[in-house]
Parts: sequence; C-alpha cells; structure tokens
Amino acid sequence: MTDQQVSGSRARTRQAIIDAAIEVLGRNPAASLGDIATAAEVGRTTLHRYFAERSDLLAAVGAEAVARLGRATAQARIGEGTGAAALRRLCQEYFDLGNLLSLMFTEPDLCVDPAAGQSAGCDPEFAAMVERGHADGTIDPALPADWLQCLVWSQLYAGWAYLAETGASRHEVLRLILRTVDGAIAVRPA
Repeated sequence: MTDQQVSGSRARTRQAIIDAAIEVLGRNPAASLGDIATAAEVGRTTLHRYFAERSDLLAAVGAEAVARLGRATAQARIGEGTGAAALRRLCQEYFDLGNLLSLMFTEPDLCVDPAAGQSAGCDPEFAAMVERGHADGTIDPALPADWLQCLVWSQLYAGWAYLAETGASRHEVLRLILRTVDGAIAVRPA
C-alpha cells in the first residue's frame, strides 16, 4: 500500500468512528466506547488507537459538529432573500443534522472552543439575518435575534424529541417545526 492509500484508509476509519459516535451518543449520551466501536464496525482497540480517551473522541465530535453546522449555515444561504425565508432555510438545514442536534442538546459544551471563550449573544450572521427580516417586514421587530436563536434551537429540540417519541415521519416533523417558527416570527399588528 502507498502512503496515500494508508492515510486515506486511516482518514475513513477515523471518520467512521466520529460518525458512529454522533449516531450512538445522539441516541444515548451514556453509551460506552465499546458501543461506538461496534457501530463503527471497528474493534475497541482500533477506536483507542484513534482516540485514546473518551474526551479525545468528544473533542473530535465537537470539531465535526462545528464543521457540519458551518456547512448547514452556508447551504441555507442566510444572507439571501427575506429574513423569514432565510430563517426557514436555516431550520431546514439544521433539522437535517439529525442525531448531531440531539447530541448537541444533551452536551451543550460540545461546540464550545475553550481557547476562544464563549461569546455572549448570538451569531453575527444570524443577527444580521434577523435584522434584515425586521427591516423587510417578514420578522416581528419586537423579537430580538438572541431570542429567535433560542426559539430555533428549542423548536429543533422539540422536533427531534417528538420524532423519537411518536415515530412521526421526518417530513411531518419538519413541517410542524416550520409552521411553528413561521407563526412565532410573524409580524403582529400594533
């Protein structure tokens, strides 16, 4: 095998372990490393070769979460269209993150970089989208951006919990989330 084939194989194995960790821990945050190794179809020794400690694996999962959130935000094109339309696209993209969202809800520090410190308030891109919605009349100006960010996360959490509890289809749950968010952000007469 060439060095490139070995590094490609190692990268795929590492990614398979991270993906399995997201799926397994998203369903059961207390799952063992053995459960994750089984889901990744690797031995526990192999898992430990890539991630010596559970904290190492969680750090890699956190980095993957940040990357996936970034991709979902980019795919939502939150800088385009009305604020409400952009918020709707963002909900759709985030909903597709599936078990990663469940894991983030149970492990809120997963996406926090301790070196960078935790910033107060909401993401500047999200805030700009909401401000655009206030200005274009599609988002109630009485609703601040940080409140709406909490609203989105709470609705996504509620949607994933409802999906797990009821067995409703993903399509139906997403429809309910979007309907709820649309109603919540609608401009009210003064």
